[in-house]
Amino acid sequence: MSSTPLSGRCPGRRCESLGLLAIVLLLSGCGGVSAQNERVATSAAAAVKAPGYLEPAERPDSVALLPPPPARGSAEYRSDEDIYRRLSALVGTARWRLAAADADLKFPHAANVFACALGIDVDATRTPHLYTLLQRTIIDAGQSTYPAKLKYGTSRPFEETGDPTCVPADERALRGNASYPSGHASLGYVWGEVLAQVLPDRAPALRARGYEFGQSRVICRVHRQSDVDAGRMVGQAVMPRLQLDPEFQADLAAARIEAQQARKRPVAPARDCNAEAKALNAATAPIAAKP
Repeated sequence: MSSTPLSGRCPGRRCESLGLLAIVLLLSGCGGVSAQNERVATSAAAAVKAPGYLEPAERPDSVALLPPPPARGSAEYRSDEDIYRRLSALVGTARWRLAAADADLKFPHAANVFACALGIDVDATRTPHLYTLLQRTIIDAGQSTYPAKLKYGTSRPFEETGDPTCVPADERALRGNASYPSGHASLGYVWGEVLAQVLPDRAPALRARGYEFGQSRVICRVHRQSDVDAGRMVGQAVMPRLQLDPEFQADLAAARIEAQQARKRPVAPARDCNAEAKALNAATAPIAAKP
């Protein structure tokens, strides 16, 4: 689990372009792209304006914000390894499968990752502004992690251990894409906070689901706990920037109205919320257990 920058990975502004491309590919369903194809498409991706709310200069500087990743042999490094070992108990369980589902950022699937906590379905027709909030904040939360990813270039756990992940189809694209900090964890925090503003009475459940969204990356073996903790720190810095953006505030206001209207219609979330709750509850023991 080296924290040494990896030579030849994402030099300069290229890393941000690759990050945008990776997100665009996930959203469009074009998974499994090779590193060579990513490099070939970099120039095209660089010309695309990120569809987030924030301009690149408005995003928090994750390099200035975060400490370096844990050094090999440090107490935090040993803690990462201990959590990794304990969470191996979840391989093949319902929580492992939920973690795999959390990894999928393609829409419309991703729009309803928080549906059980939210208590309503989200779709482009019935709740278009809420749908837009979730889509656009992916870019703001994810891209804000890329300066630190570029600086530290840490490899992912599965790259070093050879252990299977819960997302084998994603492994090819994840190799060479730095682990620290976690973009998914940043996004989980941001989505939890945004949705808590949409339906404040559901805030505890939404924030808890945002936390678990980040933990899914540790369970999947594609991030370490320190990667996820750092990702949440980035998400915490993204939120105040979003609050200052007029477009974000306009969509948020409209999304609140949509969510209240959706509550009046007797449409339960399409997800199996009982199964999701059981999976989340059953997963608390391995990480809380004594080593």
